[in-house]
Amino acid sequence: MAKILIAKPGLDGHDRGAKIVARALRDAGHDVVYTGIRQTPEMIAEASMQEDVDCVGLSLLSGSHMTLFPRVAELLQEKGLKDVLIFGGGIIPSEDVKKLKKKGIEKIFGPGTPTQEIVRYLREHLGKKPRR
Repeated sequence: MAKILIAKPGLDGHDRGAKIVARALRDAGHDVVYTGIRQTPEMIAEASMQEDVDCVGLSLLSGSHMTLFPRVAELLQEKGLKDVLIFGGGIIPSEDVKKLKKKGIEKIFGPGTPTQEIVRYLREHLGKKPRR
């Protein structure tokens, strides 16, 4: 199974969804690290490197996803973590999803996405990633 970091970038303090996703991934057998709320992109990238994760899940409800998600992806690249799968969730307008994918966010899950869909997606896509 994979090692997955779940993080809440920015000032968004609503972490119920992130905790539910983290629990579902843990129940599915993954090793999950939850960083907590109000993390900077730099803190998330550093924790990803220190924890040697395969995947980073970002949760955001505050509307700053177009700034924070790409910054996390950029920092992971700078740290040599090019093979880390990045997914996001929260309140993300559909017109921003394509833009985020171009910036390295592989998948966006909207509100109400069944946790089993997230588990299934990661199982399928992490299996295609080379292990470090």
